[in-house]
Amino acid sequence: MRNIYLFGFFIVCGFLASCSKGGSQSGELVGAYNRKFKNKTIPMGMVFIPAGRTLIGMTDEDQTFYSGNTSRMTSFPAFYMDQTEITNAEYRQFVNWVRDSVAITSLGKSGAPTLYKAQAAATAGGPAVTGQDNIDWKKVGDGKVLWGKNSTYKAKLQNMYYSGNDALPGKNEIDVRKLRYAFSYLDHNLEAAGRKNPNSSRQDYIQTYTDNPTPGKANEHPSVSVYPDTLVWKLDFSYSQNDPMVDAYFNHPSYDTYPVVGVSWDQANAFSYWRTALYRNVAAARKQPENGRLRYRLPTEQEFEYAARGGRTQTKYPWGGPYIKNTKGCLQANFKVGRGNYTDDGGLYTVDAKAYLPNDYGLYNMAGNVAEWTISAHNRSATSLLQDFSPNYTNVAKGAKVVRGGSWKDMGFFLQNSVATYEYQDKARSYIGFRCVSDFPGNALN
Repeated sequence: MRNIYLFGFFIVCGFLASCSKGGSQSGELVGAYNRKFKNKTIPMGMVFIPAGRTLIGMTDEDQTFYSGNTSRMTSFPAFYMDQTEITNAEYRQFVNWVRDSVAITSLGKSGAPTLYKAQAAATAGGPAVTGQDNIDWKKVGDGKVLWGKNSTYKAKLQNMYYSGNDALPGKNEIDVRKLRYAFSYLDHNLEAAGRKNPNSSRQDYIQTYTDNPTPGKANEHPSVSVYPDTLVWKLDFSYSQNDPMVDAYFNHPSYDTYPVVGVSWDQANAFSYWRTALYRNVAAARKQPENGRLRYRLPTEQEFEYAARGGRTQTKYPWGGPYIKNTKGCLQANFKVGRGNYTDDGGLYTVDAKAYLPNDYGLYNMAGNVAEWTISAHNRSATSLLQDFSPNYTNVAKGAKVVRGGSWKDMGFFLQNSVATYEYQDKARSYIGFRCVSDFPGNALN
């Protein structure tokens, strides 16, 4: 008897399914749904920042010290944010990818046929396809096939090294000037500005970073040099013995988990686009939807403050309290404690990206260690124009960008949630790093 009921159940289900499939043919509105997939997995190294609202700007606790913009209630959608600042090791993955990409592209299909995908072969009568999108990264691996002791390509890659008078005797060093990243993206600001222009085309809204930009073309720019400027340790501070930091900070294993510095806003932005492409290429190879994870980008100025507050309102610092020390008298961030006092917090310069306790969202060093780039343009007079939901101010012109969080060389004032500074986007500093966010498609994880 039970089998009869089960059989009947399947017949009814089949009938209902056939009805739904035939709905459009019968003139009914059934919808055209996208293929469902799981998108609730938190990306590695990131934390989920829930949708919510908080007071953004100067609060009652801050007003004695800061004459900035008054606070107002602001709402935000959910997003993912890097748990820590981007570290030297993480940024080095980007640098090494660009290094390998430039090297393989210089070898070409004829010089390194096994390092290109099969479909990259030349079509009948057409040119060989040798772009970076057609490199078989599984075969490249960690780069040993190119740069390892037994590499068969090393002799062909001498153009990647310093040579002649630029080379130091007895040293074979990669010429970091060759490590440039080219990429393109659709600029929604340009789209919005030109949407009613009948003489424009889609290419007018695409920002392109290329090795050979067209002179005078506003949306074409030189490709981005990706290697950090290690000389910032000398240039930022006159009469200071920082040569060891120049030599070791980016490449010594002791600093692998320290935040990367010497990276301009342009470089941080390029890293974000590379990180997006890195995930999407793997997703495509696994036949997963490209939009399974929305693109990586720098946070807006207000997103940074919202995340730094950790779900609290009217708090001066990310850890919640009005004081820079906890109840045991321990400093809670890496900053300039007093006049000439950089070491009482545990570090003379930067410290490990996971030093100190995280805030209530699980984010480390949202104040101190290194200040961080945001995607927002610096214009204090634009505050009155901002919406009270997902506020942001950007422009297409190159210029100053907002920097948040304070750094190891700043006084405690700059660690406050509401305090912002700025730097020009083409400048690299020994006290500015960054972290990424990725928008969450939906309202909540559950």
